[in-house]
Amino acid sequence: MINELKRKKERRARVKRGLKKKIRGTPERPRLCVYRSNKHIYAQVIDDTRGHTLAAASSLEKDIPAGTKMEISREVGRRVAQRALAANVTKVVFDRNAYKYHGRVKALAEGAREGGLQF
Repeated sequence: MINELKRKKERRARVKRGLKKKIRGTPERPRLCVYRSNKHIYAQVIDDTRGHTLAAASSLEKDIPAGTKMEISREVGRRVAQRALAANVTKVVFDRNAYKYHGRVKALAEGAREGGLQF
């Protein structure tokens, strides 16, 4: 059991390193980074050249309506898009952070597209 968890963790770290080589956030096209835990989901729009977060949203916010994890993820995507547009960001690079583009990560991405962000 311990070896299985260790292997899984190492694989995720390896995939993440491979993605980080390819994905960089610039001032013209910042990075939309997703973090997913078992209960919550978080999203940030990051300019890597300056190291600044331009917009952020998470499922921990008080005024997120109750629903399934998928519905909440879509709403977080809409909110991060709304805040990014307020910061004059329309195009982003999607950083799935070694998660499969599936389920809640996909729902967040679709919500961000609905909110007006272009990937």
